[in-house]
Amino acid sequence: MLNTTRMMKRFACASLLAVLAACGSAPVGPGFYRVERGDTLSKIARSNRQSVQSIVRWNNLANPDSIEVGQVLRVTPPGNAASTGGAAGGAAGGAIRSSGAGSASASAAPRPAPADSAPSSAPASTISLVWPADGTVIRGFDGANSKGIDISAAAGTPVVAAAPGTVVYAGNGLRGYGNLLIIKHNAEYLTAYAHNRALLVKEGQSVARGEKIAEMGDTDTDRVMLHFELRYQGRSIDPSRALPAR
Repeated sequence: MLNTTRMMKRFACASLLAVLAACGSAPVGPGFYRVERGDTLSKIARSNRQSVQSIVRWNNLANPDSIEVGQVLRVTPPGNAASTGGAAGGAAGGAIRSSGAGSASASAAPRPAPADSAPSSAPASTISLVWPADGTVIRGFDGANSKGIDISAAAGTPVVAAAPGTVVYAGNGLRGYGNLLIIKHNAEYLTAYAHNRALLVKEGQSVARGEKIAEMGDTDTDRVMLHFELRYQGRSIDPSRALPAR
């Protein structure tokens, strides 16, 4: 039973990643590559005639075996730094977690450009958020087991849009997330709101910062809470860094 639960959570995470990546597929600059379904780090390295070790170093990757659909990677040396190898070898670069059965081939990146011409591994821009719900943070972001934060409060507590944007997903088709909303704020940022009791907005609808979009619930979870995620170019980042202190 425990293994089944873990598999379901992994599947749900992969499904959400695919949706978020599809919504936030803005073009990347020269010298960068956006991870696609079926990619591995070694495959990306081979396609760009680099070593796995170089790509790990240029992107400050803590775990080379864990890259995400939509994640933007530097695939050419930053500035005038020298590359440490040609075609990559080694065992690093496990398959990306994705719900898609097929695989997409990694395409070679364009010719190198100055280092500041495209986003780095850290967000190049910032977004100002408001808290999506009142309540107690019962789980923080760690980037591995928790892709966002969990906020606990009473059932029916208002859930609001953390920033203005457009609803790009509203439904319960992603197992493990219950009634889910995904809002696209611009070409780089998305937020996700999971486990709601009721969804009050529809796909394609524009929402304002602080506008009520849902009611907190316990769909696909064992307690009433809001699971809130922030994505930068499809990659999960700590939402608490963009939220005001309280």
